[in-house]
Parts: sequence; structure tokens; C-alpha cells
Amino acid sequence: MSLVRLIVYSDYLCPWCYNASVRLRRLGDELSSDLEIVWRSYLLRPEPKARDTEKFRAYTQSWTRPGAEEDSGEFRPWTSDAPAPTHSVPAHLVAKAAAAIDADAFHEMHDALLAAYFTDSRDISDESVLAAIWRERGLPADRFGHSRSPEVLQEVLEDHAEAQSLGITGAPAARLEGNEAFLTGALPLAMYRRWIERQIAARATPATH
Repeated sequence: MSLVRLIVYSDYLCPWCYNASVRLRRLGDELSSDLEIVWRSYLLRPEPKARDTEKFRAYTQSWTRPGAEEDSGEFRPWTSDAPAPTHSVPAHLVAKAAAAIDADAFHEMHDALLAAYFTDSRDISDESVLAAIWRERGLPADRFGHSRSPEVLQEVLEDHAEAQSLGITGAPAARLEGNEAFLTGALPLAMYRRWIERQIAARATPATH
């Protein structure tokens, strides 16, 4: 029986993507022998643009809403004097560089980026912050530079373009490999589970002619 591959378009600056990540990580652990989750870049802020720190700080109070949901990430309103992240791209570049090492490195960095922004008030558009997170996670120092390569940037942009070509206009969004239909939003864990378990069961049932 082949693995069910779930493709998820996500952005590291999206609170609902954090919740989706927590739920899908749990589901991936439960169904590890039948399910593969593939994370792709979606850019809510594709271009650098400075943000007013006080307005941003006020905006982060709204994180209490996703944080109040069941199976949520850990959200804390912005407490740092650091500026708000200017755009989405840098975090995706570093996540892709980690993925080039192996799946474990990607998951380490993926989780760390979300926690750094939503829990620890760190500017994940700042390369020095990203380099510090890389070191903290114990990833090979000589591999961080891969995040600056044109090939990695191209991969991020291609992910985003793919999502747009499918009609996706926000994140998170998820689809099954080979199927262009997608579901948007951070679904409850039980809903993700039912959806994937039905797909697993369907693949386990021999086709009749």
C-alpha cells in the first residue's frame, strides 16, 4: 500500500498555520506508516515592508484567539523591542535549507521558526536571528549558507506559484497529492484524522472491476 501524501501550503507568519502544524504533526506521528506530510511555502508577505512596532504589538493580541483553540500552538503577544518581521521569505529559505539536510532537520527548524515568532517574539525575517535559531537547534553550521542560494529561493517561489495556480489565496491550505482540490484553514485535529483515515482505508481496499 502506498503512502498517503498530504501537501500543505503554509507560512511562518500565519497563526493558523501554527495550529495546523501542531495538529498535523500529531497526526503524522499517529499515522507515520501510512502518511507523509509535505510542507510547501506560501508567502503571505512576499515583499519586505517595515511595520509599525506599536501597531504590530497591538495586532499580536489577536493571537489569543488561535491560542484558545484545542490542539493549538503556544502563542504569546509580542513582548520584544525587536521589530516585527518584514516579510515571509527568509524563514522559508532557512526551512528549505534544513530540509536539504534531512527530514529531521527540517522538522527541527519548522517547529523552531513557529515558536520563535509566536512564542518568543523573535524577528524571523532577520538573518542573524535565523542563524542563531539554526545554531540553537544544533544543525550543521556549514549548511546554513545554503539558505542564500538562488536555487532555494526559486524553490520557495515555485511553491507559492503552485499554490496560486491551484486557486489558493490564503494559508494554511492542504491537498492530497495528485488531487488539485484543497481544504483551507486550520481544521480540527479530528477532521484532519477522519479525512486522512478515509484516504488510507480507500487505498487499502482492492479495486473491483
